[in-house]
Amino acid sequence: MVSSEHTVPDSSSLTGWYKSSHSGGGQGECLEVARGHAGVPVRDSKDVHGPALVFSARGWSAFVSALRNGELAG
Repeated sequence: MVSSEHTVPDSSSLTGWYKSSHSGGGQGECLEVARGHAGVPVRDSKDVHGPALVFSARGWSAFVSALRNGELAG
């Protein structure tokens, strides 16, 4: 279970959302990340009023690095 300390119930209350330049095509499986916050909020791009998960900057950086390096199974 995710602690409420690491979620924002309505992600539209946050600013600075952007989608990766690697997102494309019509799959509709995109995440958005918000800049300018103490943590790194992440949300489903199809649900702008839905929840956001908030990661530490270090945790998000480690996750992105693992993806780039192919360390996570698909």
